[in-house]
Amino acid sequence: MKRLFIISFLLIFISQPILGQNKKALTVKDLWAMQRIGSFDLSPDGSMLVFSVTKYNMDKNKGNTDIWSINADGTDLHPLKNSPGNESDPKFLSGGKRISYSYKNQIWLCNLDGSSTKQLTNLSTGASGAIWSHSGKKLLFVSSVYPDCKSDSCNKIKNDELKNNPVKAKIFTELMYRDWDHWRGKKRSHLFFLDLTTDAITDLTFQSVHDVPPIDLGGAQDYTFSPDGNEVAYTMNRSKVLAISTNNDIFIIKLKDLNKTGITPSTKISTSLGNDNNPVYSPDGKYIAFLSMKQAGFEADKQRIMLYNRATSELKNLSGNLDVSAHQLVWSPDSRFVYFTAANEINNSIYKMDIKTGSSSVIIKDRYNTGILVSSDGSKIYFKQQRSTQPYELFSATSNGKNLQPITHLNKQRLKNIEMNDLDTFWAIGAGNAKVQSILIRPPFFNPKKKYPMIFLIHGGPQGHWSDDFHYRWNIQLFASKGYVVVAPNPRGSIGYGQKFTDEVSKDWGGKPYIDLMNSYDYALKHFNFIDKNNTFAAGASYGGYMINWIEGHTNRFNALVCHDGVFDLTSMYGSTEELWFPEWEFDGTPWENRTLYKKWSPHIFVQNFKTPMLVIHGAHDFRVPETQAMELFTSLQRMGVESKFLYFPDETHFVQKPLNSKLWWSTIFNWFEDHKKENLK
Repeated sequence: MKRLFIISFLLIFISQPILGQNKKALTVKDLWAMQRIGSFDLSPDGSMLVFSVTKYNMDKNKGNTDIWSINADGTDLHPLKNSPGNESDPKFLSGGKRISYSYKNQIWLCNLDGSSTKQLTNLSTGASGAIWSHSGKKLLFVSSVYPDCKSDSCNKIKNDELKNNPVKAKIFTELMYRDWDHWRGKKRSHLFFLDLTTDAITDLTFQSVHDVPPIDLGGAQDYTFSPDGNEVAYTMNRSKVLAISTNNDIFIIKLKDLNKTGITPSTKISTSLGNDNNPVYSPDGKYIAFLSMKQAGFEADKQRIMLYNRATSELKNLSGNLDVSAHQLVWSPDSRFVYFTAANEINNSIYKMDIKTGSSSVIIKDRYNTGILVSSDGSKIYFKQQRSTQPYELFSATSNGKNLQPITHLNKQRLKNIEMNDLDTFWAIGAGNAKVQSILIRPPFFNPKKKYPMIFLIHGGPQGHWSDDFHYRWNIQLFASKGYVVVAPNPRGSIGYGQKFTDEVSKDWGGKPYIDLMNSYDYALKHFNFIDKNNTFAAGASYGGYMINWIEGHTNRFNALVCHDGVFDLTSMYGSTEELWFPEWEFDGTPWENRTLYKKWSPHIFVQNFKTPMLVIHGAHDFRVPETQAMELFTSLQRMGVESKFLYFPDETHFVQKPLNSKLWWSTIFNWFEDHKKENLK
């Protein structure tokens, strides 16, 4: 009987699906099949959300963005605008019966069922970034125009002249002639005001050679109306030499002062020489809250929460001793609290601050949260949340962070059959006995008795961090998908661990951060027996690419390396990048003012030590870390006889953003690692 029982049990067991047998590892195709939620808005009565969704087609090598709506309780999900064109940036008007959206580079209106479509703007220079007054009768938007043009016809004539001129040469007389991935030219982004009662459009920053919003370091929202619609606050950088300045400031315009000359007087309300951005009026109209950095020229300084009293012009720092850098300010309807997000170790948490006492608390700690909206009665907050195993979805919670609920489940079916492990973290002791946190991801179908090769990832910035997110370029789950353990440390310079920790990368690029990284690497190999010590690889981009180049000249720990858009020669990098405030802060001046520091931390000085095989990747339109950095690096590797390969994208920027290019990127990296594995793993 016992034998029969065992046989029967085995037959039943064998006939059942083995746990996980229908699941598969994440693939590049899966990554690009995910639906990506963009911006969203909440109806005035709190009953409905509208949001943009981008879908990509790998075969067509492009994406399409549509607008969807859903009830706040998660019911009745349906497309609102889904043409072959791209509709985005949905915003409710007062009353909640219509929305505005961007389409064909203009601003449009429609009803909540998508009907009664109306084109609101028709400028030859385009219009985007709609912000509505509370009444719904006034609109702010931005458009890139020629500063001295008083009319759209003037802009059109100049545009046509430029387009039709067979000579494409450019003449420059000042720095910041290019930015990130584009040549700036003579146009500037101006702030426009549309009065729907008269259909009159006014360029609020007419004749200004400065951009609104600023070209970089802006906030979640850099222009807005006062509650009564009679005043506008916005962010602008008026520095003479933009390439060396982080001095964004907050200005206000009283709309009653609009005059016939077209030049609107403005008042600056911020006082810091650092970066000020993200002005938001309190609902009662008494205050403007905004974010402010103290240090001039330092783009990663702590962002303090400032409170401007509109009656007295008094400025108050609400942040006090709170050791986090705030982002995205949102008021509660009763004007008593400000919600904000901030990096918090591997999370991007939601905080709530009492403006009277300055006291704050974390109300949503875990995961990566962003895009806060508050219901009109103040009882609920709405936001986007993602984690390493899930792309962004819309969530809600009560105003104290309780009763967290998902609203959308756009990728539930896609994720259902994909095997991914939740992340773990560990702490190692870095330079100066500092605690350094790392993310650890186990490969799909993990067996603790087996040994797995390791990929060691180094983040960019350097003032960035690896977080619990679903990244569409450097996706830690996809790195693990081919049977790798992934270790992603947050060394000195990382955000989310206090401002002192962030500050300590500056002037010390290859110092404490390198020790932090190598100590984390050694800790992982010592404490996790499932990591194969004979098969470890490292990859990084931007500053992470810099560190890969530094590692190349300072250790032989790794089988092979991948440098994506990495800094190689600090002096030549200074002469070809666009935002000069960054190297001048990080290396305490220009190369001729501080040759010692530029030389000390430049990877090219240590070429004679290069031995580890390296894959070099770069995009032609990367103006932040120009392509010559990769060319110099590859030349040095080849001349040193180091096994190396150069993957060059003539149609990409600092990022690889096209589906088929991404597919090639991933396959090239994985093949590089596979080619450098030691055989007969046990």
